[in-house]
Amino acid sequence: MVSTIASMTLCGGAVAQEVTLRLAGFLPPSHAIVKDMIKPWVADVKEATEGRVAIQILDAPLGPPPLQIDLAVSGAADITYGVNDYTSGRFGLHGIVQLPFYADTAEAGSVAYWRIYQKHLAAAGEFKGVRPLGLFTHGPGALFMRDRSVSPVSDLAGAKVRVAGPMTNSLTANLGMAPVQAPAPQSYELMSGGIIDGTYFPVEAVPFFKVDEEVTTALTAPGGLFNIAFFMVINERSFNRLSEADRQAILRVSGEAFSRRAGQAWDRSDANAMEQMRGRVKFVKASDQDIAALKEATKPLLADIRNAYEQHGLDFDAIHEELQAEVQALQAK
Repeated sequence: MVSTIASMTLCGGAVAQEVTLRLAGFLPPSHAIVKDMIKPWVADVKEATEGRVAIQILDAPLGPPPLQIDLAVSGAADITYGVNDYTSGRFGLHGIVQLPFYADTAEAGSVAYWRIYQKHLAAAGEFKGVRPLGLFTHGPGALFMRDRSVSPVSDLAGAKVRVAGPMTNSLTANLGMAPVQAPAPQSYELMSGGIIDGTYFPVEAVPFFKVDEEVTTALTAPGGLFNIAFFMVINERSFNRLSEADRQAILRVSGEAFSRRAGQAWDRSDANAMEQMRGRVKFVKASDQDIAALKEATKPLLADIRNAYEQHGLDFDAIHEELQAEVQALQAK
C-alpha cells in the first residue's frame, strides 16, 4: 500500500509539471517559417524537456502581423514570431541586419544576427517583456518587376513598387521610385491589377505568393538589395514559470541553434524557388553603376540606424564591422 501511494504521488508530481505553451502566428502551415523552422523546433522542445513542455501551434491568428510582438508581451500568447519592421520604431538597432549587401545566405545572416544581438544589442532592452528564442533573416532580397528592364536602376524612376517595411520604403523613395505599402499576400492582386509594377521579395516568396506568374525580371546584388529581420519570442513570465531544468533544455534547442535552422530552411526554400522560376524570370546582377546608386540611396538609412545606436551609447561602425566579419567567416565555412 505504501509503495502504491508513493508511486501515485510521484506520478502526480510529474503530471503537475507538464506545461502547454500556446504559439501564435499569422502564416499558413505550408510556409517555410512554420513547417521547416517552428514545427521541428516544437518537436525539439518536447524531446529536450522529456515531454514536460508541449507547444500548441494555434490554428488561427490572434491578431494581424504587426501585433505579434504585443501578443507575446501581454501574455495573450506565450510564444509568437514576427517581423521587426512591422512595428516601426520599436527595433531601431536591428536595422543593421537589413541593409543592402548584408549576406549571401540566410544561414550566415541569421547566425551572425543572433551572435551580434547577444553580444551587443540585448542589453538595450528592445525586447522588453519577452525573451528572444531565435532571430533570423531571409535570404538576399531582390527587386522583382513586370515587363521592365531592371538595370540601370535609374531607369526605374517613377515605377510603383510594393515595399516590405520602413527600410525598403526609404530605399525605394531614395531611388526615385514610388513605394506602395501593402502586405505580401496582396502582391499578386496588386500586380495583376496593374496597381504596382514590382515588389521586393526574398526569392522563396515569389512562387509562394504566386507572383512568379506576373514578374519577368529581377534585380539582384551581392548580399541582397535588402534583408528583413524576424524574431521568435516567449513571454518572460511564461518562461520563468517553467522549471529551471526545462528552461535550460529549451534554451539549448533555441538561440543560435534555432537561428541556424531557420537560415538553412530559408536557403533551401530559395534554391527550390529558383528552380521553379528557371527560364521564366530573368535575374540580372546589379552593375557597378547600380551598386553605386544603391549605396547612395542607403546613406539616409545608415544615418538613422547610427543615430539609434548613439542613443544607446553603442558604436555603430565598430559593431557593423564586427557583424560583417561574422557573416564573412560563416560564409567561408
